[in-house]
Amino acid sequence: MKNLNKLYIFSLIAFFASCSNTRFLPEGELLYTGAKVKVEGDSLSKSEKKDLKAQLNELPRPKPNSSILGLKPKLYFYNIAGEPKKEKGFRHWLRNTVGEAPVLFSQVDRQYNQDVLQNYAENSGYFNAETTSDSTRRNKKASVVYTIKPKKQYVIRNVTFPDDSTQLAKDIRDATRRSRLRPKRGYSLEAIKEERIRIDSRLKEKGYYFFNADYLLIQADTTVAPHEVDLNVKIKENIPDLAKKQFRIKDIFVYPNYTIQNDSIRIASDSVVRHNDFTIIDPENLFEPRIFDRTLYFKKNDLYNRTDHNLSLNRLVNMGTFKFVKNEFKVADTTGNYLNTFYYLTPMPKKSIRTELLAKTNSANYTGTELNVNWSNRNTFKGAELLTISAFGGMEVQVSGQNNGFNVYRVGTEASLIWPRIIAPFKFESASGFVPKTKATIGYEFQKRSKLYSLQTFKGSFGYLWKENERKEHHLNVTEITYTSPQNVTQLYQDQIDINPTLERIIDRQLIFGPTYAYTYTNTMQRRKKNTFYYRGSVDFSGNITGLITGANVKNDKQVEIFNVPFSQFIKIENEFRHYFRLGKESQIASRLIVGAGFAYGNSEEMPFIKQFFIGGTNSIRAFRARSIGPGTYDNSMNAGVFLPDESGDVKLEFNTEYRAQIYNFIKGAVFIDVGNIWLMNDNPDKPGSKFSKDFLNELAVGTGVGLRFDFSFLVLRTDFAFPIRKPYLPDGQRWVLDDINFGSGTWRKENLVFNLAIGYPF
Repeated sequence: MKNLNKLYIFSLIAFFASCSNTRFLPEGELLYTGAKVKVEGDSLSKSEKKDLKAQLNELPRPKPNSSILGLKPKLYFYNIAGEPKKEKGFRHWLRNTVGEAPVLFSQVDRQYNQDVLQNYAENSGYFNAETTSDSTRRNKKASVVYTIKPKKQYVIRNVTFPDDSTQLAKDIRDATRRSRLRPKRGYSLEAIKEERIRIDSRLKEKGYYFFNADYLLIQADTTVAPHEVDLNVKIKENIPDLAKKQFRIKDIFVYPNYTIQNDSIRIASDSVVRHNDFTIIDPENLFEPRIFDRTLYFKKNDLYNRTDHNLSLNRLVNMGTFKFVKNEFKVADTTGNYLNTFYYLTPMPKKSIRTELLAKTNSANYTGTELNVNWSNRNTFKGAELLTISAFGGMEVQVSGQNNGFNVYRVGTEASLIWPRIIAPFKFESASGFVPKTKATIGYEFQKRSKLYSLQTFKGSFGYLWKENERKEHHLNVTEITYTSPQNVTQLYQDQIDINPTLERIIDRQLIFGPTYAYTYTNTMQRRKKNTFYYRGSVDFSGNITGLITGANVKNDKQVEIFNVPFSQFIKIENEFRHYFRLGKESQIASRLIVGAGFAYGNSEEMPFIKQFFIGGTNSIRAFRARSIGPGTYDNSMNAGVFLPDESGDVKLEFNTEYRAQIYNFIKGAVFIDVGNIWLMNDNPDKPGSKFSKDFLNELAVGTGVGLRFDFSFLVLRTDFAFPIRKPYLPDGQRWVLDDINFGSGTWRKENLVFNLAIGYPF
């Protein structure tokens, strides 16, 4: 009965909200509620009808007012705001920003939509289609049904290409391997347009700089057989002579300090430098000529091709040194078919300083601000090197979970130098449009945790970054060094160590050095794809060669120290995989899987704390406090004196999935489930149940919840409410706690309901 009452109340609300929208309509007008397309006839199979209908449903215009669960809130706000008297203020904002004007039936041109639907069907090979429409009116609302009766689709029988003896015709014939026009495929005007563009692109790779897709004509003959068509690809008559010729590169001119105000072409001859195949005009001697060897792909006498053309431009842009990049080709005044190439480059200011105030959150539920001051030199040694020196300071406060005044204060500095090339004893070549880079970094950070301790961290690294393309990226650090030492450990923290000895590992002196490598693949920038992916795999080595040379083995009481600090020896591997399944324009299912493991050996009994895995918190399993889960079935709540859980592990398994959808304008919502845990490789008597075993699936924590995301374009503010439905630290057989859920109980809410405030999406 209660459910029936709720349904009745909801129906009344929906009815009155609907009526309240129509009562604002002008006299004689109807509210347009949308169009529906029907595909009828026996000429098409069920699957063909379904596919064609899905395509046609997107075409009728205008689109009706947006709705949620049958309601039209934007239209409602537009109506209740009324006509504002001023072009500012709350009513103006409510009507014109939040609201949406009614879409009236009088705005619908049925004949125009019929023509659009019929043209689309015929352009897809369904010739001689019949299209009709009918409208339905009810309670000041109107909709339209369009009915189309297509004939059987025409399919391609034969495709012919130019067969004369010219080089241009021969190159067009050679470009047919990936043709969009093939026998037995359905006729499609869109495919014909794409074929012209494809052939033009292939010709651009063979020196035909002045050729254009419009110079191709594709004729269709529908009289050859019932529902079949022959296509004839031809070169139009009277196209320019230049379009028929293949061109090679002659002279290459580079103006690396070009400005529109000061015509850099008119320069004295003593400012001209000839370097290999390049003529460089640089009166102020800003750049070393060698940087263009690695950036410009064209060489003298090369056959023009669009790939080298675009790669050169992409590399010049991606160097990060030039504000504007312009390229021009001109027919050379010489015998033969040659092009002179000109590059006009406007450099950015060499030195700059930038100040940033950032809002941030981390996996430990801390939220705060950070001030960064960055000084940059974009051409340090005249080779487009980027030197950056930064200083930062910030404060973080734990807004979710236990907050006993243990705020975090951070200050530090970092210097990095990036060369736009690979500096190595071997030769490295990349055919990518992204410039490979060498990066050296050195930094220092002082971190103070109020009432607890301070940490000093020194870091240094040297490595390489390169991208194969926009989807694949590599990051190899030949060496990465981290040294951490504690300071000002308070008696309060020392007392907690006496209760929980594992806390001492957090303030241990640590020396970590060795290579790291990370590979990233993503196609998430392709917004129209239904399925997009992100993958990042990384491997981290520390002290492996040093341990081998010194014969370090802590198990045999042979622990080696460097500067009185035992160096860490381990291998760590981590994989993160994300999948985004697009359901609609503003909705998707996002999922993430993280699998990682670290193994300490030789000079180390266990992984260093800062290199271990953590789980729980705002960007992890949101139903549990940060770092409060595990390892394994270990119950850290038994340590009553521990003020903040800080559990870590050698093995990590985590899975998250959430449904994301737009609720209203900039407000988006999510429903999510998080699963995972961490484990130790070895037994720890202080943490029973923490070792990884074959029963790991029975030791997973599970949480669920809902959240809101306020997407302000420049900032995404995220709020999540989550609660656990499986607690791994409970006795086996009692870990599922679904029966205990009681939102009406204050005690249950206090112990289980977790509020997370964060910036950005969790993944």
